[in-house]
Amino acid sequence: MESNCVFCKIIARQLPSRIITETDDIIVIDNIAPKTPIHYLIIPKKHVADINGLNQDDTKLAGDMVLMAKQLSEGLSGSQAFRLSVNNGSDAGQVVFHLHIHFLAGMKFSDHIHV
Repeated sequence: MESNCVFCKIIARQLPSRIITETDDIIVIDNIAPKTPIHYLIIPKKHVADINGLNQDDTKLAGDMVLMAKQLSEGLSGSQAFRLSVNNGSDAGQVVFHLHIHFLAGMKFSDHIHV
């Protein structure tokens, strides 16, 4: 655990958060500043600053994070469509330096930027 990391503090239950689901290695929480009707954060319990901080030993963890998105989509009512976004580094908009994937759903994305 990184002592100044907000996500590490949430994982350690030192800060409150609405937990959607969790496994031994991943926690999913509601984003406190949602950009879509459903905006979750998929966070590894292991502190990794960003994608560049991953190593070969983290292959399963990275895959499990993506599969968690699939699991979350299966629980959606209506459309199971979703978007995943990862900000990697401050120039890309990363604010909390603990790897996390934004799970965005609950709306039609066709009227927004396509990537």
